Amino acid sequence: MQHTKSSIPLAERLRPTSLHDYIGQKHLVGEGAVLQKMIETGSISSFILWGPPGVGKTTLAKIVAAQLERPFYTLSAISSGVKDVREVISKAKNSSFFSKPNPILFIDEIHRFSKSQQDSLLGAIEQGVVTLIGATTENPSFEVISPLLSRCQVYTLKHLEEQDLVQLMQHALAHDADLKLRSIHVEETEALLRFAGGDARKLLNILELVVNADNANEVHITNEVVTNRLQENPSAYDKNGEMHYDIISAFIKSVRGSDPDAAVYWLARMVEGGEDPRFIARRLVILAAEDIGLANPNALLLANTCFDSIHKVGWPEGRIILSEVTLYLATSPKSNSAYEAINAAQAEVRKTGNLPVPLHLRNAPTKLMKDFDYGKGYKYAHAYENNFAEQQFVPDKISKQRFYRPGKNAAEKTILDRLKLWWGKRFE
Repeated sequence: MQHTKSSIPLAERLRPTSLHDYIGQKHLVGEGAVLQKMIETGSISSFILWGPPGVGKTTLAKIVAAQLERPFYTLSAISSGVKDVREVISKAKNSSFFSKPNPILFIDEIHRFSKSQQDSLLGAIEQGVVTLIGATTENPSFEVISPLLSRCQVYTLKHLEEQDLVQLMQHALAHDADLKLRSIHVEETEALLRFAGGDARKLLNILELVVNADNANEVHITNEVVTNRLQENPSAYDKNGEMHYDIISAFIKSVRGSDPDAAVYWLARMVEGGEDPRFIARRLVILAAEDIGLANPNALLLANTCFDSIHKVGWPEGRIILSEVTLYLATSPKSNSAYEAINAAQAEVRKTGNLPVPLHLRNAPTKLMKDFDYGKGYKYAHAYENNFAEQQFVPDKISKQRFYRPGKNAAEKTILDRLKLWWGKRFE
């Protein structure tokens, strides 16, 4: 039986128009949460929504504007220039009246705005001509200029939880006019949820793909059916560039796995796909610290140089720099000891709280502090042979804890030998 299908994608048909229908992000929109309060009081300040694709950033901005009954202007950082920003600001000024609330200017992918584009927003935000809502998949502290960032709150959106995705799927089956025409039985959800990866748009795209691939009135959705449909058409559910995250994941794992051919292939996919070179360079810096680490400390220096060079050289020559550093990191020895050490130390801090600093390690700038034995018994390392004097540098409660465990590679074997010489059995 042939079914008439809407030309509007399911994810767009189901885009919520009020907080009542909005699924997920309870830390922002739940009872008593910050955005809920903004809407209730009618008082809104500029903010940036930071989170992965498909978690509701654009939808949330539209809901805020609609519920506050504000004029809503939108710009995409990919296709808009300074001229477009100034035109929108001019429209906002011309449409403002004494008692009328200022419009909301929504900028999608604000991390792609250049410095001059971001500068052009400052005056309008300061003067209250517009209230800015930005959306970004990148850490704003890297990509948004300080003057603009200081005028905005940053709210983090998270991947949707499994129960959120199940709720969304059930809502789609119960309320979408097209889906209600069919008899759809969801017998297994594991593959649906796994391929969606916390992304609401992906989930709805997959659901639509699976249903539309079957012309029968009765549709049975199982893990096998979902997997087969996606293998037949792997990009069909990856609309609007979400594959970007799958490719960067493959790139990172190829470098970590020491496969230079795979790493440079995924790099080429990103270059050909028009990926922002700064995004790639930032990932190389993180990789150098997290996955190569102390096995080859020069990796971080080279990755950082790559990041600086990309800004100076630009495109297309920047691809050569990215290739060189990608291959260098992929072929370097690997160690995640620094990553594991800070994770272990943070876990201990969360468990034990603010333990007091041992007295002999405290600074003693006043006589009263000296009278209380601040600094007493501290051994100045340079006054001892080999610039080392054994003493305790942590609170008593965690004196037996080890956070740094050298990796099994030539560089860290040298470090381990040195630690054994200094500390003896502690590093056996």
